[in-house]
Formats: sequence, C-alpha cells, structure tokens
Amino acid sequence: MSAPHVSVVVAAYNGEATIRAALASLVAQDYEPFDIVVVDDGSTDGTADVVREFDTVDYVRQENSGPGAARNAGAARARGTLLAFLDADDEAVPRKLSLQADYLQRNPAVGCVVGRQEVEFVGIEQPAWLQRDAVFGDLAGIGFTTAMIRRESFEAVGGFDPDRRLQGSEDRDLMVRLRAAGVGIEVLPEVVIRRRFTGSNLTLRQPSSMLLASLKSKLDREREGAA
Repeated sequence: MSAPHVSVVVAAYNGEATIRAALASLVAQDYEPFDIVVVDDGSTDGTADVVREFDTVDYVRQENSGPGAARNAGAARARGTLLAFLDADDEAVPRKLSLQADYLQRNPAVGCVVGRQEVEFVGIEQPAWLQRDAVFGDLAGIGFTTAMIRRESFEAVGGFDPDRRLQGSEDRDLMVRLRAAGVGIEVLPEVVIRRRFTGSNLTLRQPSSMLLASLKSKLDREREGAA
C-alpha cells in the first residue's frame, strides 16, 4: 500500500522571527510524499523573504483575513489527501508526519489524529490559568494544532470557520464540528510538536473570551440546524 500524500499548511502573519525554524522542522521530516504550503496572511515584516529561502515550499500571499481563512486557503491549494497544520511559531518533531499518517492509514475509521506537545515559555512567565492535561499531564493539554485530518473529513464540515471572532480558537471550533459530524478523533501518546509561547501568541490573549466565542459559534450552528 502506497503512503498517502500529506500536505502541511502553515498560516503566517508577521512570522519573520520564527517561521524559519518552523519550516526547517518540516523540511527535516522523515516522511514522503508531502508538500508544504505557506499562506502569508498579509504580513508587514520579512516573512516572505524567509519563506523564499525554502525552494520546496509553496508560498501564497493574501490580504489579512485571519488564521481560519488562511488555513482554508492553504488547504484548497494543497495536494494531499491528508492535511496537517503547523503554526509559524511552532516546530514539528522529525516523525510527526510519519507517525500520524501511518496511524490514519492503519485505522481507516479514524478521520483525525492529534498528538502531544512540548511547551516552552520564551521571555514570559507561565500564565496561572494554563492547565495540565488530565490524562498525560502535559502543560496546555492536547494541542488541536497538532492535528492531521483526512481531506474528506475536513471538507465535509466546511474547514475552519473564518469568523474572526474565533481568532485563536478556530482550531478548537473545528474539532467540535468534526466530533459533532461523527468523525473519529484519536490522540497519539507521542509528542509531535514543540510549541513556544512568547506573549504574542493568540492562544495567550483573552483565553476566556476566545472560548466563549467558540462556544457561541457552536450554539448558533445548533440553533440554525434546529430552525
């Protein structure tokens, strides 16, 4: 059985300082075949120049529309039957793609697989509200940005919600909709990304309001479906 083609989508906004390490971690993956699509969401810094150092990366620029819209644009451009996502300030471990693609290939009833993450704080203190996962004990829990998703499952739920009110929790919203649609989601015990919190990460901004926006979006969809 041939290995499925994986596409990794990296949405970037002013990621000049970190995206080189993120892309280097992807280029170093031990898996084939895969491609990398970077969607520059209207950056005003040198993000484009850094991305162009990697001649195997497909680069596309759009007007600033938010991470959900940028990831959708990358998925539409990507060639893979499996879609993975990486933030421009994170790094993938060398076996991320092979671990997740192999699991999905061996488990055809599973539509999405996530993994564990290592967290590092750079120049900031650990926020008091940041909790550990109840099962693995990892700080910040299981990161939804670690996901690898079958394209048909991703497209069946409409991809990421581009509503900018969800900015910072659009990945959580996608997981909610995948689960509601009956898509099987499993967690690998291996660490698949190294995540850096610098104070500028969207996840660290107003966590309560972002979660409330995600939940409100879910309730709105349920009301529309019941109408």
